[in-house]
Amino acid sequence: MPQAAPLYLDSIEAVDRFLTEIGQPRAIAIDTEGASFHRFVDRIYLLQLSTEQHHAVIDPLPIGTPERLGKLLQDRKVEVVLHDADYDLRLLRKDYGWQVNALFDTRVASQLLGLRAFGLAALLEQFFGIKLDKKHQRADWSMRPLSADMLEYAALDTRWLLDLRTRLRSDLVAAERWHWAQEEFERAEGTQWSGDESQAFLKLKGARDLTRRELALLRELVVWRDAIARELDRATFRVAGNEVLLDLAKAAPTSPAELSKVKGFPRSMSESRTQGVLEAVRRGNAVPESELPRFPKAVRWDRDPDFDDRVGRLKSVRDAAAERLALDPGVLCSRDRMEAVARKMPASLEAFQEIPELRRWQVEVLGEGFLRSLRSGGGRTAPSKASAPVSVQLSVLADAAAVDMPAVLAKVPSRTASSMDDSPYKAED
Repeated sequence: MPQAAPLYLDSIEAVDRFLTEIGQPRAIAIDTEGASFHRFVDRIYLLQLSTEQHHAVIDPLPIGTPERLGKLLQDRKVEVVLHDADYDLRLLRKDYGWQVNALFDTRVASQLLGLRAFGLAALLEQFFGIKLDKKHQRADWSMRPLSADMLEYAALDTRWLLDLRTRLRSDLVAAERWHWAQEEFERAEGTQWSGDESQAFLKLKGARDLTRRELALLRELVVWRDAIARELDRATFRVAGNEVLLDLAKAAPTSPAELSKVKGFPRSMSESRTQGVLEAVRRGNAVPESELPRFPKAVRWDRDPDFDDRVGRLKSVRDAAAERLALDPGVLCSRDRMEAVARKMPASLEAFQEIPELRRWQVEVLGEGFLRSLRSGGGRTAPSKASAPVSVQLSVLADAAAVDMPAVLAKVPSRTASSMDDSPYKAED
């Protein structure tokens, strides 16, 4: 049956009329569209909403912050349904200061059910036989006006989310895993960007292969590249890719002739911007040896010859349980969580509470098996100073140029943020 076109709302008055019409729904599906593939500053360029009977697309550019919608999404009595919520939650918090307080993430739910194809398109096809057309997947949602075709495409991301939520919740309850999902959703609700972004250049792929002097050059080159991207409001890779910056740091060109030999450097760069590269190289070369950047040292542990063996035994328990439950092992318990258990050496189920990385549902499923595996090694069954972290002072990066939040957001190419550090849903190594 043909679906009604979604409402396009580009004024506060239109949004208020829509919210009045939907009243106080028990659940609302939302999605956001950014433009990190095209723009330096990633922000929300479109908000899609669906209730059981109504569908709308909100254009926030002429509106600003739709405050009344924020009150609805933050209402603990209104379930907010997203797919792969991590990135949306971060944008909602950054742009509007909103925190969802009654989350349902259909991606997380599907992974807890053991589904291996958990993209939205795959789930809709599996459960409802609906095939999504992804022709606008890399569209520039910051452009205006948006075509009717693009608006319809965007609206499809929420049109069936509530139906999908109902199916997944029913399956989670039947599998006695609904409380697993509830715990994951509660943990995710506070998701936001945080951390010291002045060190972002160290996170570039390939940075660990550089010398400390080359890292100093890379730091300055990132600042140069990001300043241009910010000025043009263009995604950083459209100015100069990370691979080009790494090659520049290694080559350390000191003249336009040497710069022209660096593979991939944009030949269309103006002379002033080309000089900016050479100045960045000079600044990097001028950093004193004592102030050269270095990678922070990882938390160091006293030598423990049994550690790897304990992790191996925990992994065997985890893998057996994953097979029994038809779950991806990395979803059931990631390696970093098993390492935390191996270091803490809990002697009782209650002791798992001292390992904040572990979920309650993971202790419920794996706790007894983990305890047996730790006891079977014949080693100690309680933590000692030998397994406690040694305080390590992180190296100070002198004169680090700050990389602001928009610069970091612009580097996020797509919604892959569910693999961020706090998520248990990582592919197992």
